[in-house]
Formats: sequence, structure tokens, C-alpha cells
Amino acid sequence: MARPTINDVARAAGVSKGAVSFALHNQPGVAPATRERILEVARELGWTPSARARALSVSKALAVGLVMARRPETLRADPFFPSFIAGVESVLSERGYALLLQMVTDPDRARQSYRRLADEGRVDGVFVTDLLVSDERPALLAELGLPAVIVGPAVEDPYWPVVGADDAPGIVAAVQHLIDLGHTRIAHVGGPSGVVHGVSRRNAWAATLREAGLADAPFIETDFSAESGAAATRHLLELDEPPTAILYANDLMAMAGLSLAVSRGVDVPGQLSIVGFDDTEIAAHLQPALTSVRQDAIAWGRAAATRLLELIDDTPPSPVELAPPALVVRASTGPVSSGAAHAAPSARRRSTPERGRMEKQ
Repeated sequence: MARPTINDVARAAGVSKGAVSFALHNQPGVAPATRERILEVARELGWTPSARARALSVSKALAVGLVMARRPETLRADPFFPSFIAGVESVLSERGYALLLQMVTDPDRARQSYRRLADEGRVDGVFVTDLLVSDERPALLAELGLPAVIVGPAVEDPYWPVVGADDAPGIVAAVQHLIDLGHTRIAHVGGPSGVVHGVSRRNAWAATLREAGLADAPFIETDFSAESGAAATRHLLELDEPPTAILYANDLMAMAGLSLAVSRGVDVPGQLSIVGFDDTEIAAHLQPALTSVRQDAIAWGRAAATRLLELIDDTPPSPVELAPPALVVRASTGPVSSGAAHAAPSARRRSTPERGRMEKQ
């Protein structure tokens, strides 16, 4: 007979999986009566925690883990994670904890890594990043009894605490800025459709266009890499009706797109406005300087590490206040020109079917 899971307990108790996880691991956030009902159902079903969960109360590894299922090429120049890890380390070092970082090639190997880390007792908790739309990791970590903090936009029934700011307001501010400049054909070069923050940014872009009464604009899905950003830009410039503005899901792709456009003789922002996301340090030093959505990755890292250590120590959560994304306007965006849609004919060699706040610097 299969061992009962948290999903089984949730269905029998008539509550969410997250509520079950909090109750079984004695975390705050569940009413006393609900906690008792969940525990009673768990006893009736014969649910028991893993050996790792029992061991947590006895000893600690004084290390936390971060397992990333990414190609090294996409992480090599990623602007977010170095800052995020710096924020994490600033908290861990004060508490005598170490960060164990593992790179794997796919989600299956990531799950294997989590199981191995739990079985070997090498970490006391983990960070979950790049959350997928249908992600098995939070449930797996709950089954393993391995405390976790999810980093990114809030999701429904997450099992574990979520640390991060909603990126939608930043996207909305960017699109509205372009609309205010007169742009009506605003393309989006986004992230993978299976990644939560890729979907959230695409949805915010599309919703803002709809609310402004604008027609659907081109969208290209990428893997967040510079190479894919350049390829997407090339595709957009070769359309019969190229966009007059492009919003990228990160600065890395925006920089690659900016370079590609300029190399093809496109005047930025005279013929094409470009907006990034992350506001990396180099964004202000490009030519032209890149308009981008700023988020504080270091603060995210500090907050995530603080919350994870609270879970490990079974202490009440401290308030988390993260600044919302803010649009930083620079020289890569400008008013739409009357000839922008027909600019740089040499760049269009073929026709392909289309498939918060604001600061100025």
C-alpha cells in the first residue's frame, strides 16, 4: 500500500495542501481548530514524516541549499542571481550558515538533488527559484520535511512562504510609459511559458495593452538568454509591420536586442524604443542608456534568507517589506516617430507570421 502523502491528507481534511504543510510541520498560519483536524486526519491515514523531518529536531547541517535547473549559458550572465546570492550570503554569514549551490540540467535532476540533500542531511532548508507553473518541488520538499522558501511572485497554495515582489506593476508602468509616448505596437520578448515569472510578465503586458484598447502585438518566447534576445529582435525587425517599441523580460535580452538593432542601422529611440527588466548596473552606461524596470535583488536575497532561517528555527516570521518594481526612464525610449513602423528597410528581409512607479534618470 502506498504511503499517504500530504495531498491525501489535504483531500480528506478538506483544506489546501499549504495548510496541511503548515500544520504537519508546526508552522504558524493555520487556525488551532483547523490544525487539530488536519493532525487527526493525518493520524487516521497513517501519515508519518520522513526520516529527514524527524532528524531536523535533533541536529543541523548549518547549510542551506539552492538547486538551479538551468543551462550554465543562461546563468553565466544572468543579472539577478549574483545580487540575490549576495543578499542571501549577507544574512547566512552572520548566522554561521553556508550556501550549497548546485547546477543541474533539468527538473528531474533537480528533484533527485533535493532527495539526496535531504537523505544525506547536508542542508537544513532550501530556496526554490524559477518556480514553474506546475511545479512539483514544493510538494516534494514538504514530503521530505525540508523547509523551503519560494522566491518570486506570489502563487496560489504554495506550500511554503513566498518572498518576492509582484513584478506586474513594473511591467504595467513600462507599457504605460510607452503608450504615453505614442506607441501602439509594443512587442514583448518574454521568458519561458512554463516559468511563473515569465507568465506573469507576459500577462501584465497583454492586460495593459487590452486596457488601453490596443490591438494584440507580437510576443516571442525565449529562454532569457542574450542569444535568444538577439534572435527575437531580429525576427521582430523583419516583420512587415515591425513594432515601434519592444519590452524585454530582462536586461540581458534588452541589451542584446539593442546591440542588434543598432548594428542594423535602427535609430534607438528615434525608430525603436527599448525597455528592459532588472535595471542592472550596466544599464545606465549603455549608449543609449537603457530604460528598465528596477527591482532590488539583494533585498530579495536578504528577505529570503531571513525567512528560511526562521522556518528552520521554528520562530515567528518577521515582517517582509520589499520595494515594488520601479520604472527607470533613460534614453532608450522616446516618442514614436511618424516613420518608425517603416524604418530601417534593410533590417526587414523576410516576413514571418506573428505568433508602479516611474523614475527618470
